[in-house]
Amino acid sequence: MQNILLEISKKAIEYEDFNFTSEQIETNWLGAIPATEKQIREIENKLGLNLPKDYIDFIRITNGFSAPNDIEPSFESIENIDYLKNIEPFTIEAYAHLPELENAILIAGREEEQYFLLIPPTSNSPEWNYWKFANWHPGEQPYKNLKDYFEDVLQFIIKNHES
Repeated sequence: MQNILLEISKKAIEYEDFNFTSEQIETNWLGAIPATEKQIREIENKLGLNLPKDYIDFIRITNGFSAPNDIEPSFESIENIDYLKNIEPFTIEAYAHLPELENAILIAGREEEQYFLLIPPTSNSPEWNYWKFANWHPGEQPYKNLKDYFEDVLQFIIKNHES
């Protein structure tokens, strides 16, 4: 996953897709310092569950990741993730037809127009679900995992600049 994140950073900065900080431009990196094992344990205790392995791998690479453009969410540092219902309860009410949101964990897009959510396993769905979710886009946009999402982001950035 690190190579994909590096390539997203490089391409987004090269194409000037967004307003990046001078440090991001200088380092060619949209990430942050990795999360510590203590931070991981603390958030898992707070949430009362074990986070999916690929998300743990992600935050061990970068504890947060800036949006590469204006349609992707910024990934939060692990200290800022929480259940969506604790951050934006009105979203749960507005989308009552999506019961999955009740236990969704907001890992990206806090105070932005789009979210990236982790949906914990249930008896009906034994695997973690990964959703990009935005009011301006009809319905959730599911992904198999974080790598799938970041590969999609990279392809979008490349395709957007080929035309």
